Amino acid sequence: MIKKAIAQLGVFFLFLLSLLPLPILFFFARLTYYLLYYIIGYRKKIVRKNLLASFPKKSLPEIVAVEKDFFKYLADLMFEIIKMTTISKKEVLKRFKFMNVDVLRVHLQNSVSVLGCGGHFGNWELGGLSLGLELETKTLMIYKPLSNKVFENWLNKCRSRYGNVLIAMKQTLRALVTYKNEATLLNFVSDQAPARSETKYFIPFLNQPTAVMLGIEKIAKQTNRPVFFFKVRRIKRGYYEGDILPVCLDPSKTVDFEITKKHFALLEACINENPANWLWSHNRWKINPENAQ
Repeated sequence: MIKKAIAQLGVFFLFLLSLLPLPILFFFARLTYYLLYYIIGYRKKIVRKNLLASFPKKSLPEIVAVEKDFFKYLADLMFEIIKMTTISKKEVLKRFKFMNVDVLRVHLQNSVSVLGCGGHFGNWELGGLSLGLELETKTLMIYKPLSNKVFENWLNKCRSRYGNVLIAMKQTLRALVTYKNEATLLNFVSDQAPARSETKYFIPFLNQPTAVMLGIEKIAKQTNRPVFFFKVRRIKRGYYEGDILPVCLDPSKTVDFEITKKHFALLEACINENPANWLWSHNRWKINPENAQ
């Protein structure tokens, strides 16, 4: 009960913070960067390990520069997500612009459901809000539940403020049945590491063998829904653009793992262009081919 009360108090504090304009929140974000990087050292060992393995040709000073830029981005991201508690529709669309939403509409308006995928790159949460506002049909967002249900409920309320439907990862198949008669966008943040028991396949990604989830490919091949990748660019602090790129328009004609390899190749290209804007603090490579079983 005490933990729950503390979490509820924390959520109330986040609501109060969200009432401040983003420029003021970015002041706190920069202070948070110094706290995370220089004082707490939040996951610095994991970030450094991931960067060194992913960019073996970069010198140590180059790695450190990316590392610092990542922590600045991470601090900004934290406060951008807090702002989502009360952000207006107008500000969402101003801060995250999709340049070619019509490539989805052409399918949805013809009653064809589509699958979307992206990574923990840029501000994927704000991108989800923007998609929900841009599309006239339902946007279904697959998410991985948190252990702290108070914060999970807060985050899901932020994610669903403008019409998005939140689907827990294990309820994906049920959602497909529920919405089978509607044209929907089913969206995945697909670069999460699978559980050890669910690790079936590795691909080369960022210069190392990487365990990947195969859910989006399985659904694509079972339903023959077109698959699109959301390429994100961080224009400046608090502003993003997204391009919607086709991964596969006819999954029935693909070979096994082709869709998975294609959307991870697109994500890798985003990361190589702007390496500081991916979530390096996640222990993404704790499972490798040697310890997978």
